[in-house]
Amino acid sequence: MSIYLASGDQLPEIGLGLYKVPAEKTENLVSHALEVGYRLIDGASFYENESAMGKAIRESGIAREQIFATSKFWLEDLGYEKTKQAFYRSLELMGLEYLDSYMIHWPAPKRDLYVESWRAMIELREEGLIRSLGVSNFHSHHLQRIFDEFDEYPIINQVELHPWLTQVELREFHRAHGIATQSWSPLARGQLLEEQTLVELASKRGISVAQLVIRWHIQIGSSVIPKSNSPERISQNFDVFGFELDEDEMQLISNLDRGYRTGVDPEDRN
Repeated sequence: MSIYLASGDQLPEIGLGLYKVPAEKTENLVSHALEVGYRLIDGASFYENESAMGKAIRESGIAREQIFATSKFWLEDLGYEKTKQAFYRSLELMGLEYLDSYMIHWPAPKRDLYVESWRAMIELREEGLIRSLGVSNFHSHHLQRIFDEFDEYPIINQVELHPWLTQVELREFHRAHGIATQSWSPLARGQLLEEQTLVELASKRGISVAQLVIRWHIQIGSSVIPKSNSPERISQNFDVFGFELDEDEMQLISNLDRGYRTGVDPEDRN
């Protein structure tokens, strides 16, 4: 149920994403997810719910080292000093002593600041405040620039990935360079739930479309972070380890790829 990272840590195969989860609901939903068995919680300063996320983790009764806590900083905090300030602010809001992963939310290439941010993150890692340095929404050439500057690749790249956007070439780059793939918008913001091929496959197995697609993510080797404001769906989304998709099912799902993004291309986010 975990992916071994180049840092030596283990990234759970499934986690709870907190994008667009209201702050007032976050604590209860994270607490429920941890009770169900989730051990990866994915937050970000942009989500404005880090305080509730941290409170749920601290009061869960689960040993801190068993929970993989992630946060990310937004575009306005790119740059050496701003990145450090953003990190300390997030850590204070969450009330945690360290983060398992901290990520650059978007490369914003036209700003040309993510290299400076990476330098700050390396120093935070050296202080024992971040265990694994990650990025989000990086193309392969952005990842390569990090390597060219620092002789290391990010440990994790969190990208939009789902059956309509399978990111085959990027995932191959990740595999070649020891980068873990993490899928955000794994259900294409819910749009996949009406995809007829998936509806038919899920019906044959007696599972939900969400379970089918989450299982697909796991079997392609990606860590997946579906979000939900429903405790029932959070429980259901985690119930994907009692079955396995066969090669034909995996191929049918992968063949749905049409290069469709629910979000913007990282080159255009500035």
